[in-house]
Amino acid sequence: MKKQINIGIDGMHCAACSARTQKALAELKGVSAVHVNLALEDASVEYDDKQTGPADFERVIQSLGFSVRQEIGIGEDEQVARMKDAERRMWIMWALALAVMALMLLLMLLRPAPAWHHLGIWAIFGLTLLGMLFPARSVYVSAFKSLRGGSANMDVLIALGTLASLLVTPLSLVVKGINPHDFSGIASMILAFHLTGRYLESRARGKASEAIRKLLNLGAKTALILRDGVETEIPINKIKVGDVCIVKPGAKVPADGVIIQGEASLDESMATGESMPVFRGEGDRVIGATVNMDGYFQARAEKVGQESFLAQVVKMVQEAQHSKVPIQLLADRVTSVFVPIVLILAGATFLAWLLFPSQMAGIRGFFQSIIPLSSATSGLAAALMATVATLVIACPCALGLATPTALMVGSGMGAERGILIRSGEALQRMKDVRAVVFDKTGTLTHGKPKLLKAKGIGIADEEALALAYSLEAASGHPLSRAIVAAAQARGLQPRPIEEFASLHGRGVSALLEGRKLWLGNRALLEEQDIPVPVSDQTDPGLLHATQVWLADSRGVLGVFWLADTIRPEAERVVKQLAEMGITAVLLSGDNKQIANAIAAQCGISKVRHQAMPVDKARIVQELQDEYGTVAMVGDGINDAPALKQADIGIAMGQGTDIAIEAADITILRDNLELIPLAVRLSLETFRKIRQNLFWAFFYNLIAIPLAVFGALHPVLAEIAMASSSVTVVTNANLLRRKLR
Repeated sequence: MKKQINIGIDGMHCAACSARTQKALAELKGVSAVHVNLALEDASVEYDDKQTGPADFERVIQSLGFSVRQEIGIGEDEQVARMKDAERRMWIMWALALAVMALMLLLMLLRPAPAWHHLGIWAIFGLTLLGMLFPARSVYVSAFKSLRGGSANMDVLIALGTLASLLVTPLSLVVKGINPHDFSGIASMILAFHLTGRYLESRARGKASEAIRKLLNLGAKTALILRDGVETEIPINKIKVGDVCIVKPGAKVPADGVIIQGEASLDESMATGESMPVFRGEGDRVIGATVNMDGYFQARAEKVGQESFLAQVVKMVQEAQHSKVPIQLLADRVTSVFVPIVLILAGATFLAWLLFPSQMAGIRGFFQSIIPLSSATSGLAAALMATVATLVIACPCALGLATPTALMVGSGMGAERGILIRSGEALQRMKDVRAVVFDKTGTLTHGKPKLLKAKGIGIADEEALALAYSLEAASGHPLSRAIVAAAQARGLQPRPIEEFASLHGRGVSALLEGRKLWLGNRALLEEQDIPVPVSDQTDPGLLHATQVWLADSRGVLGVFWLADTIRPEAERVVKQLAEMGITAVLLSGDNKQIANAIAAQCGISKVRHQAMPVDKARIVQELQDEYGTVAMVGDGINDAPALKQADIGIAMGQGTDIAIEAADITILRDNLELIPLAVRLSLETFRKIRQNLFWAFFYNLIAIPLAVFGALHPVLAEIAMASSSVTVVTNANLLRRKLR
């Protein structure tokens, strides 16, 4: 049986770590798909539980030198603890590094006797070694575990570079031509900048994963339930389907369910975006994590744990953040072989400086004439300096973080605004959309009929509505509810009726004050031989409306125009899409007149009408041939095939579960303006990804040759390396400013 599991992984520090973890897990028999996310520090694995399972995954992860984290995702408390630990290690290392630099400065200025000079050099050696053993210990432990697992990560490069510079001190005692002054402070400064980079990166990563933590914090922590007539408070994870939850004023609803007693005004903004409280009474459904503003009610839990609305939202965001996008494939291929290539390159650099010193020095001189970033060492010292710089500078971290951090921020921002993106691939495709196909009912319109106009014939308009209200009060038809709602809004009262009859497909009839009345369509009036007057209505806003007639035995008493109303933001959305170069298309099952009338009100020029559910997928395919990348927006079961056919399926969150399941993007809030926002989100996210990847590749393209030819001091190399990782993560976080 196919299963999917998310595994938290501690100890991954670079793209090489995530690449080899993904490769090792993928090689397990029964594993069909693996996505390891460096930014989130976890893995998503699809597997056949008859062939493998969590125990095998844990064994493989541990064999690589990493550990399995029980909790999926990094909680706020853990994130804070990690940042505090990283900060503490950074400051300790800086204290040691500054002490080293002070000693070096004193030795150069005071020029003490040889014995004191040697003592000073060994003191520098001891302070550097102390930094390696304590604040920077994790670097060397990670490097050892990586090598023991048969691979090499970024920490191997840092470890080799710093150890090489540290060992110069004892090496200088037996090898002439090496000045320990050139190397004494390098290792400690490299480690200080390296740990600073880790701290800043940890802070930036925490900012990038903020959306998930915000979502998780929305839910209630405890639930007050009624068991055997007694109120009992339990942890939220102990609540079960069928439990009766008590929700008092100011409390969060603990689970998705239905009110069985009481009423209240609820703040549902976390789910719908609606800022105004919504009244909910007996029989109404409530959403977990919404807030009870002023009432008291009891609700029966129907969806708990992973089935709840909030859990599903979190799951979709996590899936999007775990997914990979096509643009990342090149970076993945590079990082998988990057560290071994760098190790070979470092070895070649050392040999080249020993075998061809004059030629290498000449190239260094050329670079130094442009950018003086290195010291003028020679011989073995120059070879060691260039080798250390090469090891330190060539870090694949920036490549590994470039895409996932931007995806984390982009998908998280979407979730905060009510846009749930199922995958990174969907987010990437969204930017290429050239046409958006809109379903009509429930998408461009509210999906509920409304009385647009009431007109009395021979009687007052209000009297005609009052009579219609009296007949429709006993009916449950959607058109009936629209008339009832309009009458109630005007303060009208229904009159007593007798002999009420519902006439299927035609309308209703009843006796009112001894008079027989009919209310229905033209077919009902023709059936009763009541002549229907020719409509003189020319209002374009009513051309798409359904007409309902009120009549008695003498003739027509009134006519009512009812229609599904257009969302107020629909026209703005169509205009916004047009400004982006995207064509809006209306796809409706209605006749030509109604479809064109709706389209005209929304500013849509391209209309496909009288489309049956089976036709919609075919029409979307035709539009793909015409425009290229096409998005489909729908909300009903009949839209599911078209949503699947489209390059991007967008489901309105108030629609059916089938439509939402078929979609790539779900709009949680009842607002079409989130669709152009989703396009902007995609464009800005991938602008950041391209910027990050360009910087990561450009950085290595420029920095590595400088290091190889000795034109870059190792300390400057470490600063550049640390800055590259911090830069891509910080740049991803700048998305928030773009889409405020």
